[in-house]
Amino acid sequence: MGTQSNAAPIIIKKKRVSGGESHHGGAWKVAYADFVTAMMAFFMLMWLLNATTEKQRKGLADYFSPTIPVNPVSGGGDGPFGGNDMFSEVTLVMEGSGAAKQQPTTARQARGSSGVSADKGKEVSEDLTTLEAQLLGRTGESLVSEKVLKHIVTRVTDEGLVVELFDTEDQPLFESGTDEPTPMMRALAVLVARSSDIVTNQVAVEGHVSASPVVLARNPSWDVSTSRAQVVRQLLEDKGFSNSRLDRVTGHADRELSDKNPMAVRNNRIEIIFLRNT
Repeated sequence: MGTQSNAAPIIIKKKRVSGGESHHGGAWKVAYADFVTAMMAFFMLMWLLNATTEKQRKGLADYFSPTIPVNPVSGGGDGPFGGNDMFSEVTLVMEGSGAAKQQPTTARQARGSSGVSADKGKEVSEDLTTLEAQLLGRTGESLVSEKVLKHIVTRVTDEGLVVELFDTEDQPLFESGTDEPTPMMRALAVLVARSSDIVTNQVAVEGHVSASPVVLARNPSWDVSTSRAQVVRQLLEDKGFSNSRLDRVTGHADRELSDKNPMAVRNNRIEIIFLRNT
C-alpha cells in the first residue's frame, strides 16, 4: 500500500511585465508610408522640372487647360463640336471646362493685349504653332471631325499663319455663285473663332473664287469674293471673335489661284491670316 502525500501542488505564476510604452497600433505605419510617397512625388517633380524645357512645360500646362471645349454631353449636331449644348461657352455654364476668354490661362494674362512676351515674340510663334495644331485636330482635346479636316490647310508665311478654308467637289462652303454660307462653312467658322482664343494676333480675312467658265461683260468675282469675306467676318464675330482684332477684310476675285486650273473648285476659298506681331 503506497504512501499518501499531503503536500500541496506547486503552482507557478508567470507575471507579464509591461514596458510602460505601447506602439499604439499600426496607424503610424500608414502615416509614414504617406509621407514617403509624398516625398518621392516631390523629388520626381523637381527632377521633371529640371529635365524638361520651357516649351515642354507649357505644353503640359496647356493639356490641363484646353482652349477648345470638350462637350461632356453631345448637342446632337455633326459639326466639329458636336453641336451646341448647355455646357458650351455661349451659355456661360463653364463647370471648370478649361481656359477661355473669360477664364484665361496665366500665360495668356501675362502677355497682355499686345501678345508679345519678354522673349520678343518667341512665345507668339509657339502659340501660332499650338493654334495650327488645334485647327488640324492634332491635340487630344480637339473634337475636329474628318469631314471638317478635309476643308482646312494651313501654312506659315512671312505674313503669319494662313488658314485656308476651301471647297471640295462634294461639299462647297457657299451656295454656288452667292455669299450664302453652307452648314460646313458655319462649322468651320465656329472652329476658327474658338481656337483663335489661343493667340492675340490681328487677323485678316480674304476671299477667293474660281474663274468663270464663260467671259462675262461684268465679272462678278470681285463682288462675290468680297461679300464672302464679309460674311465670314460676321460669322467669326457672332461666335465671339473680337472686332478689334480684325486688320482687314478683302476680296481677291480669281486673281490669286490655288490650283493651276482657273475653274477648279479648290480656288473657291477663304483665307484667315493670323498676322505676325510687329
